[in-house]
Amino acid sequence: MANVAQLIRRQSSRELLRVPLDRLELRELQHRLLPAPGDQATAGPALYGTTNAAFVEDGTSPSSSVIQQQFLGSGSSGTSGVPSSAAARNRLTSLDRIDEKEEHNNGASCGAGIITTLDKVDATVGQNPPGVDPSSGDERENWDSKLSFLLATIGYAVGLGNVWRFPYLAQLTFYAYLNNRTQKNGGGAFLIPYAIMLAVEGMPIVFLELAIGQRLRKGAIGVWAQISPYLGGIGIASTVVSFNVALYYNTIIAWCLYYLFQSFQYPLPWSECPKEYFENGSYITNMECKRSSPTQYFWYRETLDISPDINTPQSFNWKITLCLFIAWFLAYLCMAKGIASSGKVVYITATFPYIVLIIFFVRGMTLHGMADGLAHLFTPKIVLNSALLSVSLNLRYAQWEKLADPVVWLEAGTQIFFSLGLAFGGLIAFSSYNPVSNHCYRDAILVSLTNFFTSMFAAVVIFSVIGFKARMTYENCLETQNQTLGRLFDTTIIGANELASDTVGADGRQLSLVLQEMPVCDLQQELDNTASGTGLAFIICTEAVNQFPLAPLWSVLFFLMLLTLGIDSQFGTLEGVITSIVDLKIFPRVRKEILTASLCGFCCILSIIFTHGAGNYIFTLFDDFSGNVPLLIIAFFECIAVSYFYGLNRFANDIELMTGSRPGIYWMMCWKYLSPLTMMIIVIASFAKIIVEGSGYLAWVAETGTTRHLEWPPWAQVLIAILVLVSALWIPGIAVARMFGCQPLADEPPAWFPAKELREFRKLDVRHEPSTMEKFLFCIHEDGSEGLCCPTSSSSQSKANSP
Repeated sequence: MANVAQLIRRQSSRELLRVPLDRLELRELQHRLLPAPGDQATAGPALYGTTNAAFVEDGTSPSSSVIQQQFLGSGSSGTSGVPSSAAARNRLTSLDRIDEKEEHNNGASCGAGIITTLDKVDATVGQNPPGVDPSSGDERENWDSKLSFLLATIGYAVGLGNVWRFPYLAQLTFYAYLNNRTQKNGGGAFLIPYAIMLAVEGMPIVFLELAIGQRLRKGAIGVWAQISPYLGGIGIASTVVSFNVALYYNTIIAWCLYYLFQSFQYPLPWSECPKEYFENGSYITNMECKRSSPTQYFWYRETLDISPDINTPQSFNWKITLCLFIAWFLAYLCMAKGIASSGKVVYITATFPYIVLIIFFVRGMTLHGMADGLAHLFTPKIVLNSALLSVSLNLRYAQWEKLADPVVWLEAGTQIFFSLGLAFGGLIAFSSYNPVSNHCYRDAILVSLTNFFTSMFAAVVIFSVIGFKARMTYENCLETQNQTLGRLFDTTIIGANELASDTVGADGRQLSLVLQEMPVCDLQQELDNTASGTGLAFIICTEAVNQFPLAPLWSVLFFLMLLTLGIDSQFGTLEGVITSIVDLKIFPRVRKEILTASLCGFCCILSIIFTHGAGNYIFTLFDDFSGNVPLLIIAFFECIAVSYFYGLNRFANDIELMTGSRPGIYWMMCWKYLSPLTMMIIVIASFAKIIVEGSGYLAWVAETGTTRHLEWPPWAQVLIAILVLVSALWIPGIAVARMFGCQPLADEPPAWFPAKELREFRKLDVRHEPSTMEKFLFCIHEDGSEGLCCPTSSSSQSKANSP
């Protein structure tokens, strides 16, 4: 929603014509917010809303005065007489233009009394004068401000993965061997491959998606189908993946809602094990909780009511089902009016997580044990097999040598990829609502760096809390040891003499037996006892919050933060689906809010499969396979589509017109070579990892209070194959269908792109001529064609850039 005109556009023309006085008031309001007569609009950054100078063609007085004269019979201010049709046409605002179209099309039903000066002008609108932003000529729905777009995009990119996956990966960089077992240890050098993958893979694809969406002004399906009818499957694949991810992602929001509701009580329900009472008033502690921990018991038994494996769903969890209904209703309320509503919601959902993170940061910096957690996060550590202790080893060399491990780079690449939300279609959908003159390059850099530093900031906050939890557990363990030793042996210091003589305690037991039965107090082991995903959020962090003063308050803040992080990402995911459906005109007569309600209702019904006893295992299956490999394949073909079908030089020319500056050699190298190669390597490495290591899930064992690894059953493996193929096969499927003359997707009309006006607005008098290096690196020929395959001709370029 760019201005008052965008507000009016969402109402029916019949309603508009029934209340002409309201329309006049809105139009007058728009004119009052325009620059004063005589102000000169200069070239500059894209303008939004009613303050945009492009909404009026010249500096003369508004035409609303003339309309008021004929409608209301009142005198006009700033005008002398009724202007001619040509002069009136030159002073039309964007609202006037919409009025003109609607009243012209519905004039027969308006009644004889509804006549304005707009009926006396032509249906065509004059071109903007030089130096004026041409974005006002676009009839596509717009953001109401640049801030709304940035908050929505940042909120979409910054999600739960920044809080509960990045901190886990950042301290799992280095592996060593102790007693033939792989131990996981902290390592700050994960930031090196993470930063490199951000530069090679993350930022270039964010820039590509924002630019292509703004240029072609369509959703994911329309963008790639317009580039080439053979590439329409890319957009469908993105839409299918977005649908699959949105299907299970709202389950996380339902869990956050359940924990949020449970946080409004003292003490917190996961702070101690429940008691089982008998008729005589006596009680015992629940054995399943006693074998595990209060936080684990509350998560697995009270929240999930989890079954032993995926084949035995057992009971239906009505509590989580109710929270799931609420979560989908919230998603609908926030998206009912499209970006008009979600653009307002993001002012809260995108900023609130940062407020909570800052509060937790301040609190974390004052916690006892904070330094232990941060040292564990950023300090590389290597644990060696005892047989290698005699070997002289340069630890610094070993630290950097581990960067050659492909697993580290694979983890960094996938985290960058999914953290930014690439290939979902959400970024393309968001940018398609931007003014055509928006500076998408700055947006891409801002969104990418904000995502990176948010991940770093969240890691510091999380590990300051984990350090506090580990230090408290360690000191409690030492206190228990000291109390036991003091009670039995009247000392807390055990020396060599006591060990050699095997002193007998007060209870008659020898010291060696007592020491074997006592718990081992190891601070490093407590720091290593972390997890990712739901384990970090609902077990580790809740256990730390238990030890805070005013624990319910901190719990409410923590789960509100997770809720807003999750619902922001859900906006972008669903927007990618809805925008594609609207652009395809599958339901042309259905209003967008009705379409959104239908989609949310359908997804809500399907997502009930995640609420029974085995629902968490199915959730894990969807989380591991519905997006990972398909999104990598989609991003690979996005780079191929832009670089080898649309034309890299043509794409760079479009970006120059939109932003006023041409992308550098680095970005073009990434789009054509580096990013596709990175994607291909990650896909191959992912398949190799699955083949070598296998694939499974962690099942809860109530008898022991622990988890065990189980392989996916055959029917689950079939479901995995379906989740991957149902999205990825659209890409070759559409291309093959077109080759055999079938047309599954209608040909997309050319996108509105005022190239001539943009060139004048940006004052680009000289067209860019490819340099010798560009011709060599990107295979640009003298006739304007480019590429080793699927060359784009110069004629197609000139046609595409024509207004």
